[in-house]
Amino acid sequence: MRRIPAAVLLFLLLPACSGQQAALDVAGDQASRIGDIWRLMLWICGAMYVLVLVGLGAALWRARRRLAGPPVSDGVESPNERLMQTALGGWTALIVTGLVVLALGSFLVDRALARAEAANALRIKVTAHQWWWEIEYDAPVANDRVSTANELHLPVGRAARVELHSDDVIHSFWIPNLNGKQDLIPGRTNTLTLTPRRVGSYRGECAEFCGLQHAKMALSVTVETPAAFEAWRRRQLAPAREPSSAEQARGKAVFQTAACGACHQIQGADNAMGRTGPNLTHMAGRRYVAAGALPYNQGSLAAWIADPQAIKPGVRMPKVPLAPQDLTALVAYLDSLT
Repeated sequence: MRRIPAAVLLFLLLPACSGQQAALDVAGDQASRIGDIWRLMLWICGAMYVLVLVGLGAALWRARRRLAGPPVSDGVESPNERLMQTALGGWTALIVTGLVVLALGSFLVDRALARAEAANALRIKVTAHQWWWEIEYDAPVANDRVSTANELHLPVGRAARVELHSDDVIHSFWIPNLNGKQDLIPGRTNTLTLTPRRVGSYRGECAEFCGLQHAKMALSVTVETPAAFEAWRRRQLAPAREPSSAEQARGKAVFQTAACGACHQIQGADNAMGRTGPNLTHMAGRRYVAAGALPYNQGSLAAWIADPQAIKPGVRMPKVPLAPQDLTALVAYLDSLT
């Protein structure tokens, strides 16, 4: 097997330190705490590794000198042997000290993560399905609750308490830039707190193998100013836009008469109150189709509706036979739902 040059390996690893999905490119309080313990472990373990190499080199050099020198008499303790015993004692103390520091650091970070809950936290319910994310924003008044899919909007500087549920199998919620992983287990409610500190777009994903299309279960995360978040939330509360053309009106009729409305919900549309699939009220405002499987555009939307199994084999969305003109009209209608 050919060895990868160190420069090439470093070049390949550098993107993992920054970007939309990078645990070392911290953008939130919780990720910062995790980064602190990671750096502590890196420095301590790195220093110990260097010392081990130095000790190995010294042992090899000492062995060569002994082979080249006069034989050592049995039962005679040389000054070098006494020095070696002292060094071993110091090495043992160094190992114990390093382990104690690591244990203490891990404990402090764990306590800091546990205390991250805020009294005025934004409350969000995330339900994992095979293979998409259902996002619900809680509010004191039922009419102010927002439901969306595969995208998470967060106001910068405000803590969000995320309540995690699973509808089928074990999943894992992971947004590396904001926090570590947390499992979603059927029949159990877990929680995770996110406190973003930097405006930007990030990528989350399922980090627990959950079936055939586990790799295509992404989550688009947008951290924005409180004013931008509130504007987005208000748009989500609005009912779906009414068709503005004959083609869009035909597409709405196709949606309501075909099987679409049995699984999907569009607020303000008759016969579209399904909960099996994602809420499509503001479908055109999203960045991706099918939980990150395709970038959002009319072509991707048409391909997904025409044959979802070709894009995500095993997905629960069935193939609905549509005439070409009906498919075109349906895409035009959905693309108007901003």
